[in-house]
Amino acid sequence: MTALRLYPAIDLKDGQCVRLRRGAMDDATVYSSDPAAQARAWQDAGFAWLHVVDLDGAFAGRPVNSAAVAAILAAVTIPVQLGGGIRDMAGIEGWLAAGIRRVILGSAAAKNPDLVRQACRAFPGRIVVGIDARDGKVATEGWVETSSIDAHDLARAVADAGVAAIVYTDIGRDGMLSGLNIERTVALATAVAAPIIASGGAGGMQDLVELRRAAAGTRIEGVIVGRALYDGRIDPARVLALLSG
Repeated sequence: MTALRLYPAIDLKDGQCVRLRRGAMDDATVYSSDPAAQARAWQDAGFAWLHVVDLDGAFAGRPVNSAAVAAILAAVTIPVQLGGGIRDMAGIEGWLAAGIRRVILGSAAAKNPDLVRQACRAFPGRIVVGIDARDGKVATEGWVETSSIDAHDLARAVADAGVAAIVYTDIGRDGMLSGLNIERTVALATAVAAPIIASGGAGGMQDLVELRRAAAGTRIEGVIVGRALYDGRIDPARVLALLSG
């Protein structure tokens, strides 16, 4: 079976490490008041990447938790991909220069596809697009707005631009521990020529077993896990052995 990379999620709200349910900012569980320490813990557990999102930034349309992100970068040596509130080339350049390995464009990708193409040309291999879907339609601005853009149409457009990966999140499942939307993730992975990272709903080891089985022969290369790791439903050592073997 295909090996998958697991990206522990560090979602930042008010400088703290939290998890939301379905992206609702008023339904947040705080897991750590020290995101840098949490990042070190995930690195020490053996994870090879971190997935960091500035939740406040996603709503504000500009970076808000920059101090926490800088602290994370200072605390770990593994690569970090960052999304949330990054809307222009200056923001992309600034974060890459600061040590972020890959920048994730979400709302900006949906509203300004030219920015994705420009960024991919300037920084090959370092631009990821986040496609957050609600019933198959792309949501933006911290998931507050649901557009008329079909997730597959956006995926095809950005894949042609040369993105390093596409993070596909099912909003209805995110933070709910109800299982990944494997069917839609696989459909997306077979429709576009770009690596796909699954996100939203992983609740236990069985979800990852099923994803790995379904990912065989597709371009699904990884999965983002948040609440299930923090709640102890997924053990780092066991999951790393499962996904790499």
